[in-house]
Amino acid sequence: MTSLKTISLLAVVGLLLISCNSESKPAEAEGPAELPKQTEGLSISKAPFGESPDGPVDIYTFTNKNGIEARVINYGALLVSLKTPDRNGQFADIVLGFDSLAGYLGEHPYFGATIGRYSNRIAKGQFTLDGETYTLATNNGQNHLHGGPGGFDRQLWTAEELKTDDAIGVKLTYVSEDMEEGYPGRLTVETSYLLNNKNELYLQYSATSDKATICNLTNHTYFNLKGKGDILDHQLMIKANHITPVDETLIPTGKLMAVKGTPFDFTNPKAIGAEINGDHEQMKIGGGYDHNYVIKKASAGMELIAYFGENTTGRTVEVYSEEPGVQFYSGNFLNGSVSGKGTTYEYRTGFCLETQHFPDSPNQSGFPSTRLGAGKRYKTQTMWRFSAR
Repeated sequence: MTSLKTISLLAVVGLLLISCNSESKPAEAEGPAELPKQTEGLSISKAPFGESPDGPVDIYTFTNKNGIEARVINYGALLVSLKTPDRNGQFADIVLGFDSLAGYLGEHPYFGATIGRYSNRIAKGQFTLDGETYTLATNNGQNHLHGGPGGFDRQLWTAEELKTDDAIGVKLTYVSEDMEEGYPGRLTVETSYLLNNKNELYLQYSATSDKATICNLTNHTYFNLKGKGDILDHQLMIKANHITPVDETLIPTGKLMAVKGTPFDFTNPKAIGAEINGDHEQMKIGGGYDHNYVIKKASAGMELIAYFGENTTGRTVEVYSEEPGVQFYSGNFLNGSVSGKGTTYEYRTGFCLETQHFPDSPNQSGFPSTRLGAGKRYKTQTMWRFSAR
């Protein structure tokens, strides 16, 4: 697809691991372009979505002048649905999830969830910070995954509508108490979703703690630009020359592996399924793609880090991020045991691009730091830009 190949020209020379240590982050993150002062056609509404163990859940629906619609609930700060048009102007929901709260209260693979206090895996559920060792739940074999069984995806957040000069959305706030899930510090977290008329959805994160802690937030949305079927024909580009290879428990070894000449090379757009069933050792360990890509960053600001599209619909998504890594997960553990939105989520019917710091960073001194000092502010953002070609 010619339009997809041109995106690879955006790759810059050299590998730079940018440590987004919250203690040295710039106070304000810059987007790829200044948004226009335009709110015409932006709308938001709120409605009940059911009852969680901790109280009522509401759903916020916000739409731009082009008809793009995002729906977010205050349980798990979850993105429930995201409707975008194909090249013929036909809208479809391009993310996996459920039509009712019951699905999110049950067991599910983190559909659309805000992940924290630490996204991805921490080896053996332990880390040492400032000379003290902390023990976390081991909810992924011998490892800790996505903040534990009571992570941010399982919490009721406080929500308020957001209206700026150029965007509309919702801000969600949660207070994670000291030693919740084993993490030190009382952490106040804010996650915001903001949609503008340039067909851009911003995911913004902010956090402060009264004690030194670790913090690594992301969103776990599963995409399928066709709205159904597998995702193996989706074309994907990731601006990364290296991954962090993993051991048999999916914990990084601490080394970097060049992607050139391997199935992990997405520096030029190719189909997700093109080499997914190869015999590369790392592919066998993950059962497909489930690896952290080391993004080539030119600065600490927000840059294009990935791009994906689907030929039959023409839908495309550009991914901008400040983070040094992105976890590409090809839906290897979807197995037909979960159903929602009128379909059954079979093997590889969705994929994730989780912008974040590296897995197991608290135990890997060579990785960008995830330490958040007392009174310091964690701040990062990711943006998805939608189009159809």
